[in-house]
Amino acid sequence: MREIVIGGAQLGAIQKADTREAVVDRMIALLQQAKGAGCDLVVYPELALTTFFPRWYIEDSAEVDQWFEHEMPNDATRPLFDAAKAANIAISFGYAECTPDGHHFNTSILTDREANIIGKYRKVHLPGHSEYDTERAFQHLEKRYFEPGDLGFPVWRNMDALMGMCICNDRRWPEVYREMGLQGVELVMLGYNTPSVNSQMSDEGLEKRLYHSDLSMTAGAYQNATWVVGVAKAGDEDGHPLMGGSIIVDPNGYVMARAETEGDELIVHACDMDACAFGKTTIFDFGRHRRIEHYQRIGTQTGVVLPDAWPTS
Repeated sequence: MREIVIGGAQLGAIQKADTREAVVDRMIALLQQAKGAGCDLVVYPELALTTFFPRWYIEDSAEVDQWFEHEMPNDATRPLFDAAKAANIAISFGYAECTPDGHHFNTSILTDREANIIGKYRKVHLPGHSEYDTERAFQHLEKRYFEPGDLGFPVWRNMDALMGMCICNDRRWPEVYREMGLQGVELVMLGYNTPSVNSQMSDEGLEKRLYHSDLSMTAGAYQNATWVVGVAKAGDEDGHPLMGGSIIVDPNGYVMARAETEGDELIVHACDMDACAFGKTTIFDFGRHRRIEHYQRIGTQTGVVLPDAWPTS
């Protein structure tokens, strides 16, 4: 049995005025809880160090830059890395990344148990829009502040398991899980900052949004025989509510742990990586059962192309 005790470290709201140092203190507090629970790995949310700033339309590039990290670790986050190393716990968390040559990505990293960064992922599926939208109840400007990720969907060997990452909206796209599934992934880690209200459909209830979140992750887990750990940043950020719903999903698509609040909360489950083997060698044995000759549209076409019209009589 290859067991990894995983903690999903949900964060409550981070206000615009909160400092990175204050947030890191909260992350370390969750890490200490995880140590007490015997965790080997802790997964934090998307944009874990700041508020979800894409909700604001900002024209001043200097003002935008304050939300981005230019190196990792840095002065603010080094205590988290030090605490993780001292606890012998691997971590994964998301942040806004500005590269040395000026590119901006929504990024997540993975460390080993010595706090060495061994994996980096940059969000591919950016939702929202790039200019101010008067038709929305609130803005969702990820396309304004981030570029689509340029690293694909890599999988890393870590802690005797095959691990991958994705971020927020990525979880809704089945291609994401399959790209990693084709590399044998056994654990997919993802963080999200998902508004509790749909900015384009205000009457869509929270129950439906949580259902769609669960559906995306449980289906991805089952269809690729992998563990999935989805972790939220939740709560009311400066009047803008984010939903919780952090879960740990087994390779059969069952939810094994679920957050009960919208605040700082740790969920824990002992995840046996060997539990992936049955699905990967039976119904989802890709080598035996996939028929890529019939999947050409998936890799060559983006938008919908309708079939020819029905013939008229």
